[in-house]
Amino acid sequence: MHVRVGHSPDPDDAFMVWAIAERALDLRGLEIELVPADIQTLNAWAAEGRLEATALSVGAYPGVQDSYRLLGHGASLGEGYGPVVIAKTDLVPADLAGQRVAVPGPQTTAFLTARLALPAFEPVQLDFEAIMDAVSSGDVAAGVVIHEGQLTWEQEGFKRVLDLGAWWEGDTGLPLPLGAVAMRRDVPEDRALDLSAVLKEAVAVGMEHREEALAYAIEYGRGIAPELNDRFVAMYVNDLTLDYGAQGRKAVAALLERGAEAGLLPSPVQLDFLA
Repeated sequence: MHVRVGHSPDPDDAFMVWAIAERALDLRGLEIELVPADIQTLNAWAAEGRLEATALSVGAYPGVQDSYRLLGHGASLGEGYGPVVIAKTDLVPADLAGQRVAVPGPQTTAFLTARLALPAFEPVQLDFEAIMDAVSSGDVAAGVVIHEGQLTWEQEGFKRVLDLGAWWEGDTGLPLPLGAVAMRRDVPEDRALDLSAVLKEAVAVGMEHREEALAYAIEYGRGIAPELNDRFVAMYVNDLTLDYGAQGRKAVAALLERGAEAGLLPSPVQLDFLA
């Protein structure tokens, strides 16, 4: 069976699929095509049901829950860290009330969390790679940076307004669930379980062959230094990636409930995990 698996073009997702790209594990008779695309595109494709399995923003899941099930692995959870709200000068969250703030996509978890954490602001939807430039130029008062921007903002001369992962942990005591992997419901159950097992094993194989997987991942880092590549992957590929566990699943439920209560997400949300 031919299946397409979407992943975002950043080091942690690339690390997770290295073993598949290199055929370093048993694919269980599946012909797996890896499809890299930015996270907002993956969210939009999930709404169309385009790919059999895909990474997507946790905040996008309620909109596709009728056609996709979450997997119990492959998640990116920030344990006290996450997307960062940055500015050119020292600001506090209250300063952003009514201001233009660049965000990386309407369905991203970064945008959802920013709306929960910050006073009401005017969102400016930009490609994630354009956000720092927009802040630097003064086109926006602040921006929400994701991917490796979470580590490079300071060396680029920006000031931190708020780390959304730290805010979330302080408010809930839970990790911030940013990205997840979901499987289309029409994939035959036996093949869905096989693909789920392959995706989970790929993460484990990458962790076992860390240097090789890091070398593959850095190609998706947009010039990131090797030490930052290593650090970024360590932030988002860990034991919680292999299995959400009770704490991880609780975090997903809490974020989606908060979003629904605030009128930012469809309600009710039915969390449905395949494996």
